[in-house]
Amino acid sequence: MSAVKVVAVTSGKGGVGKTNVSVNLACQMARAGHKVLLLDADLGLANVDIMLGLRPKWNLSHVLAGDCNIDDILLTGPNGIHIIPAASGIKKMAELGPEQHGVIVRSLSALSEKYDVLIVDTAAGIADSVVTFSKASQHVLVVVTDELTSMADAYALIKVLNRDAGIRRFKILRNMVDSQQQAREGFNRLDEVARRFLDVNLEYCGYVPRDPFLIKADARQQAVSELYPGAESSLAFRRLADTVERWETPLGPSGNIEFFMERMLEEQASAGAAS
Repeated sequence: MSAVKVVAVTSGKGGVGKTNVSVNLACQMARAGHKVLLLDADLGLANVDIMLGLRPKWNLSHVLAGDCNIDDILLTGPNGIHIIPAASGIKKMAELGPEQHGVIVRSLSALSEKYDVLIVDTAAGIADSVVTFSKASQHVLVVVTDELTSMADAYALIKVLNRDAGIRRFKILRNMVDSQQQAREGFNRLDEVARRFLDVNLEYCGYVPRDPFLIKADARQQAVSELYPGAESSLAFRRLADTVERWETPLGPSGNIEFFMERMLEEQASAGAAS
């Protein structure tokens, strides 16, 4: 199996549509023929299952408690995407430390299914879990709206991930904007400040427009890309999926803790023995 493409979807603050982006990106990647796993990594305030109207019996808290295996909690969503649900309203899950986050990262290597795309919907902000899961991913997609607080908090997040996780490359998605020009101008402002004060590289990855159909889809607990495939936001998510497909996947582990690292190392060892 080729390396799994792992994308962490994150944001500096809540309320910017990060989970909506994660869900619809996963749906569009699956529609394009990929085997997609969506991890709800907002461990204490999970809402991927709520957004899709799913009712999980088990979640990551049960895996950490030893009540079940990672395969036991998988849910099936639109287009056959698989979802790993987290807990909602369980304080201790939001307070897990880096070591326990590492257990979650490593546990995914035990999944019996084979995936080629993993979308990680992180918590918002700069909590330890955001740092760990972003560091364990190959690509970090930061969702930013045009609100001043969203821009400021996105900059703070990029600064923390650069300083604490050594991440230098970030993908930027502008969400809930009125035009491509507005999206580009907002990106340029963020990029200018980041280039001036941080040793990072920001890449513009497009935008998702304000769309009443997305609000309607949310109210019906469905992905807009499934319920209204011709809506402007659905087309934007399709373009985003096409962009993600073109991102190059690293050939091997970087030395940090990574999703599916054990599986990658096992396959490299098997290939070496076969040769």
